[in-house]
Amino acid sequence: MAMQPELHKHIKSFVRRTGHITSGQKSAREKLLAQWSAPFRPEPLDFQALFGRTGPVLLEIGFGMGEATAALAASRPDWNLLGIEVYPAGIGALLGKIEQQSLENIRLIEYDAVDVLHHMIADSSLDAVHIFFPDPWPKKRHHKRRLIQPHFVQLLCTKIKSGGYLHLATDWPDYAVQMLSVLNAEPRLSNLAGQGFAERPSWRPLTKFEQRGIRLGFPPADLVYAKR
Repeated sequence: MAMQPELHKHIKSFVRRTGHITSGQKSAREKLLAQWSAPFRPEPLDFQALFGRTGPVLLEIGFGMGEATAALAASRPDWNLLGIEVYPAGIGALLGKIEQQSLENIRLIEYDAVDVLHHMIADSSLDAVHIFFPDPWPKKRHHKRRLIQPHFVQLLCTKIKSGGYLHLATDWPDYAVQMLSVLNAEPRLSNLAGQGFAERPSWRPLTKFEQRGIRLGFPPADLVYAKR
C-alpha cells in the first residue's frame, strides 16, 4: 500500500523494518485489509460511518499481533475498537483473528499513530485509549524515541472524552517509572491506582513477549488513568 506523505514532524517511536511475515498473515492482509481498515486521510473520522453504528470508541495504539485487541472486541461487543499499527505482520495477524472469530467491531489504520491523532481523531471523541508494550528503546541515547512523553500525553488528553480512560502497560522497569512520572504529572489525568501501578486486568491476555519478560524477571506494569 502506498504511504501518504508525512504531515506532522516528530521523532518516530518506531523503525520500519522488513520483518518476517507468514504466508497466512500476508494472505489475510491482502484479502481483508480493504474491508476492515480506513486509509490515512488528513480529515477527522466519522466513527458512526466507519463502524456502521454508534457506540463507545476505544483506540489501541500499536496492537502488535492483536491478541489483546481480539480478546477485548469479543468481551465488549458494544464497543467499537480502532487499532493503529505500522507492521504488516501484526496487521495480517489481527485480520486473521477478525475473520476466524467473526469480529465485526474492529477497524484498523496502517499508519503512524501521531499523525492519525493529529489529523484523523476529533477532540474529545474517544472513550478510551490503550497502549500496551510500546517499544522501550532501552538505550539511554534512544529514550527520546519513546512514545510516552509529556507532549504525546497532552495530545492524547485532547482526544479523550471527560470521563474516559487511558490504559498503558510495559514490562520494561525504567520505562514503567518514566510512564508513571509523565502520567502523574498531567493535570487532566487521575491515577485510578492512587499514585502507583494498577493490577493487570483479567481480560488482557498475556502476550508471548509479556510471558518472556516475566520469565526474564520483568513483570508487567499496568497504568490506568481517568480523564478529568
